[in-house]
Amino acid sequence: MKMVSSVKLILAFTVLATLACRGYAIKCYQCDSLTNSKCGKDLKSNDDLILDCTRIAPPRFLQNFFPVHNATGCMKQTIDVPGNPQIVRSCYFGDINDKKTGCQTDTSLTTNKLLSCEVCTKDECNGSSSLAPIAGVILLFFGVACLLA
Repeated sequence: MKMVSSVKLILAFTVLATLACRGYAIKCYQCDSLTNSKCGKDLKSNDDLILDCTRIAPPRFLQNFFPVHNATGCMKQTIDVPGNPQIVRSCYFGDINDKKTGCQTDTSLTTNKLLSCEVCTKDECNGSSSLAPIAGVILLFFGVACLLA
């Protein structure tokens, strides 16, 4: 009986450790509607558009603001490129509570104007709304609860 309890405890710690370690790496959609029609207002989800944000550094024009080069979330920007609104989805760098710094656009592109910027902290959250991540968490929770019962 003690052996079964120990195995359940080890399994629970393994699941928690896996989830905690995974929290440092975030995956976001990386695309823009100007070059990819799937990236428009309603994203047509495609695994080719998902990027592991640990593989990239902040854009050059933001590197002076951030001593740490790890992405902290995902973002979806709407930028007015003279007369043509463009959707840009990418990794977000910086304090998620300070969107003014992290959402700014390249200052060398003086004709572009930021219309909106949405920031989120879950994997692939800068895509279209979906219940799939919520359903996955619920299933995981019930799975662990059944194992521990």
